[in-house]
Amino acid sequence: MDNVYSVTQVNLYIKNMFIRDYALNNIYIKGEVSNCKYHTSGHIYFTLKDDKGQMACVMFAGQRNGLRFQLKEGQSVIALGSVNVYERDGKYQLYAKEIILDGSGLLYQKYEQLKSRLEAEGLFDGEHKVSIPRYPKKVGIVTAKTGAAIQDIINIATRRNPYVQLILYPALVQGEGAAASVCEGIKTLDRLGVDTIIAGRGGGSIEDLWAFNEEIVARAIYECKTPVISAVGHETDVTIADFVADLRAPTPSAAAELAVPDIKAVLFDIEAYNRTLNSELQKKIAASRNELKHMALKLDYASPIYQIRQKRQQLIELEQKLWQQMQTKLTKKRHLLELYIEKLEGLSPLKKLNQGYSLVLNSDNKVVNSLEKVTEGERLRICVTDGDVVARVEELLKKER
Repeated sequence: MDNVYSVTQVNLYIKNMFIRDYALNNIYIKGEVSNCKYHTSGHIYFTLKDDKGQMACVMFAGQRNGLRFQLKEGQSVIALGSVNVYERDGKYQLYAKEIILDGSGLLYQKYEQLKSRLEAEGLFDGEHKVSIPRYPKKVGIVTAKTGAAIQDIINIATRRNPYVQLILYPALVQGEGAAASVCEGIKTLDRLGVDTIIAGRGGGSIEDLWAFNEEIVARAIYECKTPVISAVGHETDVTIADFVADLRAPTPSAAAELAVPDIKAVLFDIEAYNRTLNSELQKKIAASRNELKHMALKLDYASPIYQIRQKRQQLIELEQKLWQQMQTKLTKKRHLLELYIEKLEGLSPLKKLNQGYSLVLNSDNKVVNSLEKVTEGERLRICVTDGDVVARVEELLKKER
């Protein structure tokens, strides 16, 4: 009983056997999907089966970027991953890292390998891409001469701008020789000197679109001096040509809209620019006129004639002001003189004489205003308004107090 092992030990031993097997660690398994369940954790649990067996599979949430479509019951797929043992249940299962639909698996693998290699070479770098001309005169088209793609491009381009010349290079876009035909079309239109090249076709399977995943087409687009718009398939279809082209259009119709400007919008923009230009021009003219008036006014202010006029006007104003001040001064002096005259007249002896008074002078011609200034017998002169009276003092009568 020495060689007795636990279930866990056996499961671990088997698991190590799986781990050491290189083929089981990176294996493609083809089968039909059944019992597919999307767990709330993000993990996907499903079973791959064929007519003789089945295998449990899981794709963890962290590997979901390796799934580019919705996994459904009944799909035939190819899953890439590793086969290992789940110890708890003692069951082996596939831990999927990548899942692709069957039929396109090998092509898809080839597509990814070429994409990685060209990307590493720098063919997808933005610094190599050029802008699509805004107002082209000639647009070259590389596609099949029959089919919906060319008709859609012609209809949309003609509706948007009938003055743009469309030049078609009728290329094979599917099957043997398609890639070489597309390359020749791109090179031919590049030599013709068109403004923009649209290279593409309508939708289809990955096999149908494979010409635009060929390396020679990618390098032809990369080496083309004319801007290239890639327009392959539907919006969900992405080819190597899309990565190398200067611009990717989701459909041929969208490529026509990107390559050919809408003439109505262009005319509307031109009219708007014209209105804006006229408005700005009028503003500029008005501003220049105002500046000219301002400069003319400054020049007029600085001219000798203006300065003479100004000084003359100042002199006139000063003269008027001086005259007004003189008149005011004279008026005040006249008024004061009248006051002095009135006052002087009030003190005038003549005015007193006119009022009935007289002036008495003694022999010394001094005014007699007291008895002490005269003596009896002294001759006096009495002045009245119309002459003098000579009298003699007969008697002095002193007034009693």
